[in-house]
Amino acid sequence: MLINLFNIEMPTPKEIDEALNKKFISKDKFAEEIERLVLKTKLNYIDAIVMYCEDNDIEIETVNKLINKPLKEKLRFNATELNYMKKTSKGKLPI
Repeated sequence: MLINLFNIEMPTPKEIDEALNKKFISKDKFAEEIERLVLKTKLNYIDAIVMYCEDNDIEIETVNKLINKPLKEKLRFNATELNYMKKTSKGKLPI
């Protein structure tokens, strides 16, 4: 048991979890943020991800680790809509 000698209020485990969730982003939280941004701004998913990364100082090259399967499918659909990929292509997005 730690003794608080300086009368400093120690954070609760819940406060620690909240701080960690703010600092580190999970795949699910990232997908939720992108969905929210798409609905709010009417951007496509590709532009929404770029905008989110710019606003939150995230390197665009590292975002592939944050993209879950449903978001990847939406990106693939956007890419075919915008003619970045052929509809019959079995090609992969660079994510």
